[in-house]
Amino acid sequence: MQADKKIYFISDFHLGVPTYEKSREREKLICKWLDEIKNDAAEIYLVGDLFDFWFEYKYVVPKGYIRLLGKIAELSDSGIIINIFTGNHDMWMYDYLPQELGVNLFYSPVTKIYHGKSFYIGHGDGLGPGDKGYKFIKKIFRNKFCQWLFARLHPNFGIALANYFSRTSRNKTKHENIYLGDDKEFLVQFCKDELKKQHYDYFIFGHRHLPIEKQIQNSIYINLGDWLEYYTYAVFDGNKLELKKYNAV
Repeated sequence: MQADKKIYFISDFHLGVPTYEKSREREKLICKWLDEIKNDAAEIYLVGDLFDFWFEYKYVVPKGYIRLLGKIAELSDSGIIINIFTGNHDMWMYDYLPQELGVNLFYSPVTKIYHGKSFYIGHGDGLGPGDKGYKFIKKIFRNKFCQWLFARLHPNFGIALANYFSRTSRNKTKHENIYLGDDKEFLVQFCKDELKKQHYDYFIFGHRHLPIEKQIQNSIYINLGDWLEYYTYAVFDGNKLELKKYNAV
């Protein structure tokens, strides 16, 4: 990481909802933000749920999102390292994005060190205590045989079916827009448990949809919020990590 370069973190675009028009508007805004940071970005972390649904068949991917995909390819081709994490809505990513866009794809949290600072980075789903139902379903969705079975469905039916369940799940899942307290924030509990085993300077997650910047012992927990309501991101300049809101909104 060069001295004048920065690392950016952003998550939870959920492209595809609530309508085609709203999604397109949000996609253009994301591309505008990417254009604005490209001159000083060394790496960009897209930390999950870029799409409200994504499934890669062997020869078929969901249509749309061409502006975002093209912009990611452009930045990757220019030498910026692009890291994409799967989220709970787009966990069925395989080799298409790495092959076509030249990105790094991660299915689980990773640890990194930049300028002597240690980072724990992940989408955040399935971490911490509770939510046993989702953790069980996630194991099913991650199962290779179950994925193979779903791939037997014709894309017209399979993608439509998955989009329906994604929207149904969204309607049933309530993201609290207030901080619930340390004892009820599952990612805070996860950070505390990890710090018992090893120190990290920064924990960075998405999934919660609420921008959070909180000190936990001698570490900082950042939740990146979302681009449905908050339009927030984090940036590390080699010295400190800051949570910011995109001013163009």
